[in-house]
Amino acid sequence: MILPRNLISLSQTKQAHARIIVSGLAGKASLMGHLLSFLAIFPSSIFEYSLSIYRTIKNPNVFASNNMIRCFAKSDSPLQSLALYSSVLRNCVRPNNYSFTFLLQACSKGLGLDEGVQVHGHVLKLGFGEDVYVRNALIHLYSSCCRTESSKQVFDESPHHCDVVTWNAMLAGFARDGQVSVVQKLFDEMPERDVISWNTMLMAYVHNGKLGEALECFKRMRESGLVPDEATLVTMLSASAQLSLLEHGQSIHSIIDSLSLPMTISIGTALLDMYAKCGCIEQSRLLFENMPRRDVSTWNVMICGLASHGLGKDALTLFERFLNEGLHPMNVTFVGVLNACSRAGLVNEGRHYFQMMTDSYGIEPEMEHYGCMVDLLGRAGLVFEAIKVIESMAISPDPVLWAMVLCACRIHGLAELGEKIGNRLIELDPTYDGHYVQLASIYANSRKWEDVVRVRRLMAERNTSKVAGWSLIEARGKVHRFVAGYREHEQSLEIQKMLEIIETRLAAAGYVPNVSSVLHDIGEEEKENAIKVHSERLAIAFGLLVTGPGSCIRIVKNLRVCWDCHEVTKMISRVFGREIIVRDGSRFHHFKEGKCSCLDYW
Repeated sequence: MILPRNLISLSQTKQAHARIIVSGLAGKASLMGHLLSFLAIFPSSIFEYSLSIYRTIKNPNVFASNNMIRCFAKSDSPLQSLALYSSVLRNCVRPNNYSFTFLLQACSKGLGLDEGVQVHGHVLKLGFGEDVYVRNALIHLYSSCCRTESSKQVFDESPHHCDVVTWNAMLAGFARDGQVSVVQKLFDEMPERDVISWNTMLMAYVHNGKLGEALECFKRMRESGLVPDEATLVTMLSASAQLSLLEHGQSIHSIIDSLSLPMTISIGTALLDMYAKCGCIEQSRLLFENMPRRDVSTWNVMICGLASHGLGKDALTLFERFLNEGLHPMNVTFVGVLNACSRAGLVNEGRHYFQMMTDSYGIEPEMEHYGCMVDLLGRAGLVFEAIKVIESMAISPDPVLWAMVLCACRIHGLAELGEKIGNRLIELDPTYDGHYVQLASIYANSRKWEDVVRVRRLMAERNTSKVAGWSLIEARGKVHRFVAGYREHEQSLEIQKMLEIIETRLAAAGYVPNVSSVLHDIGEEEKENAIKVHSERLAIAFGLLVTGPGSCIRIVKNLRVCWDCHEVTKMISRVFGREIIVRDGSRFHHFKEGKCSCLDYW
């Protein structure tokens, strides 16, 4: 029985080579050419072995040369295949369509645009311009080198000489370039689609933040009858994670189980990330411990997940376990570790790991690492030490670091310093609304209403409006979105009645509103009415309406939760006997029995 090439191992191939030599057949060029064709399917690590065989062939034909070009294309020096191609031409061996397919693959891997253009010239000169495999390789070359317009030109030159691979190559090129609308147009025009076509469309949506479109596209894919593969499911788990849609993420998990897919590192890591970002950190832990294999990215996801849930000490324990297993941390590993310290207020530990990063692992701090340290120190009230970190940076500081200091000034009542930093930030970036809001908040806390009005007027004059806060809740297979004061929901009347019930029961439990987040010089009653209809309160009221008694309510916010809504949610969890999990723009808050997992440190 002759085994398929993909089932033949390298050791079997070497055994076959040994038998050829022992049998005295090593001089047969056709036989050695076939041996090279087997070696061409293996990774680049055996390149030197392949080259040594090729050099033993006297007058290698186009078949042997093509397979050696293919080996070059997989090597660490793919563009060296052009030198081999030149020698083939000098020996008067005429190349064929496979020659150009492998040559263009080599140019793509080596990002050799100039070399690829020269090969393209030979393609046209020798009459292979309409060969579908060569055309596919050309499109892939230009896409890899970020020349999507050149790819489109090749595509348009012979629209009738295309297959699904040609279309997929075009989709991938424009997706890589971030041109989602073009990808969508091409996708809609495709005469036929395979799983790769759908995966490319899904990835284009997800990588460009069009998550709702990705969910709808996946639904259409399922309706078409195509079976999703690992890439499909990993992409959709990412979409579920970013939107914090637990029900959707669980449905993807069910598909994985129903298809009996193995728990690969990619699938396992994507599941970990989804459950962590949907508020189910214990489920993430369980999956992590049961994964048959993990890589550094798996550990990074778990460490970052624990950090985002405020489980700083658990994240550091896991990091120490990571080191004990002999793994080498990356930049992102230390982002997770330092973020864990920041969320849990572990100042000394943060200083220790920041030093370890540079001294023990030679990792130069990047903006995110500095951001974690500034955030850690600022939250802990060590504002001047945070400023010292910024001023000692080896790279130019991003304004966002000063914005963190500004936030710390607001939290710790450093009005004079906050005013100075706030005005400086507005000069540096007059278009960003957050600086105005923070400065106005500092003035409001100091009851400097004239300055609040001045800052808000400045926002209006510069066409800078505050980003609208929204909250999402997934219920009954749909995602419901609320903004402050929203009354357009189909159950708006019931929501308003539930808000009244919440207000009555919280007042009986001793709730007193904290209206410091309202940046207007208006009466206390008006301020109380303003915070009553914040987006998360509407979402929680809706959650109480549509979920069963005792079930968990999960909310996603785009902005940091305000102090009063934080207090209200704690009280609702106690008075109504519900666990409420809120993922805001900063972290997770697990509210249960009147307490929050952040311990009011956020």
